[in-house]
Amino acid sequence: MMETLLTVENLQLSFAGQSVINGISFQINKGETFALVGESGSGKSLAALSVLRLHPAQAYLQADTIQLADVDILRTPESELCQVRGRRVAMIFQDPMSSLNPVMTIGQQIAETIQLHFALNQMQCTEKVLALLEQVGIPDAQRRIHEYPHQLSGGQRQRVMIAIALAGEPDLLIADEPTTALDVTIQAQILALLKNIQKQNSMALWLISHDLALVSNMADRVAVMQSGNIVETADNRAIFSQPQHRYTQKLLQALPDIGYQAKQQKPDSEALLKLSDFKVHYPIRKGLLKRVVDHVKAVDGVSFTLKAGKTLALVGESGCGKTTLGKGLLSLIPNTSGRVDFQGVNLASLSREQLRTQRAAMQIVFQDPFSAMNPRMYVLDIIAEGIRTLYPKTKAQEIVAQVTELLKQVGLDETALYRFPHEFSGGQRQRICIARALALKPKLIVCDEPTSALDVSVQKQIIDLLKYLQKTQNISYLFITHDLAVVAEIADDVAVMYAGKIVEQGSVEQILRHAQHPYTQKLLQAVPVLQR
Repeated sequence: MMETLLTVENLQLSFAGQSVINGISFQINKGETFALVGESGSGKSLAALSVLRLHPAQAYLQADTIQLADVDILRTPESELCQVRGRRVAMIFQDPMSSLNPVMTIGQQIAETIQLHFALNQMQCTEKVLALLEQVGIPDAQRRIHEYPHQLSGGQRQRVMIAIALAGEPDLLIADEPTTALDVTIQAQILALLKNIQKQNSMALWLISHDLALVSNMADRVAVMQSGNIVETADNRAIFSQPQHRYTQKLLQALPDIGYQAKQQKPDSEALLKLSDFKVHYPIRKGLLKRVVDHVKAVDGVSFTLKAGKTLALVGESGCGKTTLGKGLLSLIPNTSGRVDFQGVNLASLSREQLRTQRAAMQIVFQDPFSAMNPRMYVLDIIAEGIRTLYPKTKAQEIVAQVTELLKQVGLDETALYRFPHEFSGGQRQRICIARALALKPKLIVCDEPTSALDVSVQKQIIDLLKYLQKTQNISYLFITHDLAVVAEIADDVAVMYAGKIVEQGSVEQILRHAQHPYTQKLLQAVPVLQR
């Protein structure tokens, strides 16, 4: 019989008398992988925070039992809980950028956990930090240890969060969407790493995820959460082969399938965007005088063509230069060399004012919708900002009408106009960002991982929305993603990026069915397949 590590009975959480977690109960056994799945806003992350007593201060927590081995979480003083958190139980948070300290190097942040729980000298601590960075797949750990969070890609920041969580060698690791920002190859490495450490240390893993394929490959038992309730709990095989609850069945039906289905071919069209030998290099400076000793070749000689009304998917591992390429071609960051032609115009030949006007037709949807919006602005002002800037004579009444119509296009209504970003779920925030991108009637939208943080049902809604907008408004997408199943759903053509270069490109059918390059084949092999 398995030994119980965590017992939770009748856990309730409410805000101002409104219940958000409605008396859930579950247990996690020592060495077991327990998965909690459900839609964005269902209460998964709040349940994990509540178990650690890290729930928001304005929330009211109630439970019959929260017992971690010999520790009664509900009755343990806060001063003692600080020794339990990080050492006995650790958590990988969902958003690494808001969880990492922007003014501390990543080495300092990992060392902080080690120094708190282990009696190691400075040299031993540094060695352990380097070992953890290498374990989680951070390249050139000796250099990266001195870098700050903003100098890393989204996937690399997530790996740093995992290193911090593993630093205390916990009995229970709570992983809240631990691979959301990671490409499939690194995702496979991280999951293998977690499994290996789990086996070595008999560590229990509480996995919170919207990736059902990942869960089916990792979990021993699965609980499905909807609107603050656990609606179904069963072992892995039973959940995925014979789901009993209608909501579980709905989640499985929404899962994108990497198996490419032949689509109706779109009519040929003219080239909208053309990149020629495009490069973005960053100098590496060392020494007292900070002389340039080398360059990081983030984007190194990329060329491709995107046609009007079509979608080009740009795939590759975290840190390969995808996001840098997207920002560079929009002139949001300076490029080193190369040429960008948009609607037949060389962007480098334009003055600043001409580029500003041209940019109305080129918009971007960022990976993290929350950090991409001003938290002090109403949704109305966030969406209307571009209209007011480029068309200052537009009357206030007309702007409200335009923004209301844009919200309707993305599946929201006018009640969102005078609300702030924090009042929406992740999927709703992404819809607001899409509405903002549509406000200036663009011909091109760069979509930077627009569905990576979304659960499968909301992800399907966003993909369907993007396809509908493309069909009705003839918009072209440069779709940056690490999710090849999403590529199969939305793309017409695919470019595979590795270490700043395009190593293979072709139609979606050619890449997904007949990949030629070893790296593309490696990506396809690493995609988790739903185990039933």
